[in-house]
Amino acid sequence: MVVIKNIRQELSRFRLRVLAAVAFVLFCFGLLVARLVWLQILQHDSFAERAESNRIAVVPIVPNRGLIKDRNGVVLASNYSAYTLEINPEKVTDLDATIEALGEIVEIQARDKRRFKRLLDESKHTDSLPIRTKLSDEEVARFTAQRFRFPGVEIKARLFRSYPLGDIGAHLIGYIGRINQAEKKAMDDWEEEDLANYRGTEYIGKLGLEQAYEKELHGTTGFEQVETSAGGRAVRRLDHRPPTPGNTLNLSIDIKLQALVEKLFGERRGALVAIDPRNGEVLAFVSKPTFDPNLFVDGIDADSWRELNEDLDKPLLNRALRGTYPPGSTFKPLMAMAALNSGKRAPGTVIMDNLTYSFGGRTFSSPETDRPGPKDMRLAIVSSSNVYFYSLANEMGVDLIHDQLEPFGLGRKTDIDLQGEVTGVLPSQAWKRNYFRRSPANQKWFPGETISLGIGQGYNSFTMLQLASAYATVASGGQRFKPRLVREIEDVVKHAQRRVASDALEPLPLRPADVDVIRNAMNGVTLEGTGRQVFAGAAYQSGGKTGTAQAVSLRAGERYRDIKADERKRDHSLYVGFAPVDRPEVALAVIVENAGWGSAAAAPIARRVFDYLLTGTYPSEEDIARTQLGQTYAPIGTPRRAADVPLPGQAASAPAAASAPASGASR
Repeated sequence: MVVIKNIRQELSRFRLRVLAAVAFVLFCFGLLVARLVWLQILQHDSFAERAESNRIAVVPIVPNRGLIKDRNGVVLASNYSAYTLEINPEKVTDLDATIEALGEIVEIQARDKRRFKRLLDESKHTDSLPIRTKLSDEEVARFTAQRFRFPGVEIKARLFRSYPLGDIGAHLIGYIGRINQAEKKAMDDWEEEDLANYRGTEYIGKLGLEQAYEKELHGTTGFEQVETSAGGRAVRRLDHRPPTPGNTLNLSIDIKLQALVEKLFGERRGALVAIDPRNGEVLAFVSKPTFDPNLFVDGIDADSWRELNEDLDKPLLNRALRGTYPPGSTFKPLMAMAALNSGKRAPGTVIMDNLTYSFGGRTFSSPETDRPGPKDMRLAIVSSSNVYFYSLANEMGVDLIHDQLEPFGLGRKTDIDLQGEVTGVLPSQAWKRNYFRRSPANQKWFPGETISLGIGQGYNSFTMLQLASAYATVASGGQRFKPRLVREIEDVVKHAQRRVASDALEPLPLRPADVDVIRNAMNGVTLEGTGRQVFAGAAYQSGGKTGTAQAVSLRAGERYRDIKADERKRDHSLYVGFAPVDRPEVALAVIVENAGWGSAAAAPIARRVFDYLLTGTYPSEEDIARTQLGQTYAPIGTPRRAADVPLPGQAASAPAAASAPASGASR
């Protein structure tokens, strides 16, 4: 009985164990079934989408960047394709060792490593970065054969930006560069549509028209849907939308004229702006010295950047847009215009010029070249009388001068289609209070400060763009325009051109008789005044005014001849003018820094510009050399037809590189 009882107990325990095991198994199967239901039914759509995204990659295709051309169709900015060797830092375990190993296959110079290090510091380490650009066919083949050794390293087809004329017009054309972190942060504020269009874009305009017209030049990004393997390699293409190339900018600039003016400056510093007063189109926009924008295309090396950035001549400074200078005697016709318009002085009012003007116990003098005698408004402009304009400034006062000349665009931005324009200074009592707001003792305007304003000195400080725009307004009899560099935007897909008209501003109510007084006086400058030698024998009549402006102020007891030993402290040479005088087609302003008399350095450049535009002639090499040396205008060579003179470097080609498909980021 005991044995039977034990057997029954063991059997009961066994049954319990079996039931527990069955229950456990059923519970586990229940969990598996529940999980299966969760994954396959409840979460099916979500996981199907994720699986599909792992299988399919959407790759953005960056469009070809738009071209930039001058008014005659000369290409100033274009693209060419080449291969680059790029590293994704996130996929490389030992970056230094990888670079050293790559150096055994393709040439990697020290400058390439420095540029890569700089790009690495600026990036978030999520993008592939170029270690070598513009690979040759042989280098592409060598790396391809050993690609298996370098996970995270690949060759990409890229479009590179090219500036075929090198440093000609660099400040107005600008350049493109890799998007930095600050720019990426600023792009976060863009509209969602614009931001989506920049997927995959690594390079944007950094300066000049490349920056100002970035969205026009960029184009529309395309995409490619590709099926990928488990290793991430593309297997086949599923869908494709081609990118739309950027629009072409057709400029108002005549690049041959631009090149001529830059050549005429030689090694000297300065700026020139020439405007068509009939519509506001800019014909030449020169800043010297200049630089080669091709240096920035795939990242400027440290040595080149240091050389440009530390150069005392400041080649990166756009003097036409951002350089401000005292206008000197080129201000006098504008002062006369303000006097006529305000009724402060009539054309026939005569002032006795004794070469000195006393005010408040101080004597204001005239240059040694001035001649004493009675002078009306015309003669005062022709002879550049300081005394006449000293007295006029005193009669008008600083605020009336400001109120009369501010509508001409002085002391404010012209709103040209470039970024970074400065305002300059057309002083007033309110301006001085604001300027010296942290120094109350200097806020008061003293009447003696007004005297120097009459001859374009004192606080007066303008850009050549402002002066050229002001004289374009005078030349047109009061018609005003916002200056424009781009005249047409061309849609290369639709083959349609969109005219970019200069914005016409409300005309100034100038009396035609007053305008004629100023035109006649400025014409007299070229016939019998300081510009007579420069414009002798011209096939047209023009109006102009030379100017010589102090670059530095003299300290107490300091003589001007003592500071002439320092070339950078010498007077600036200026010229403003328009032609033909009866129906002006061009107005300009030019400055040659520290070059002395306006008639000696600036006026000869203006004469060459007028000759080119109005007669189609181009100076001889001998005359160009004389102008570069700052020698007084005296033609000794035979002028050439402008149409027969080729552009310098026009035949230059893009750097040799392996050909690549025309897709990828434009640089």
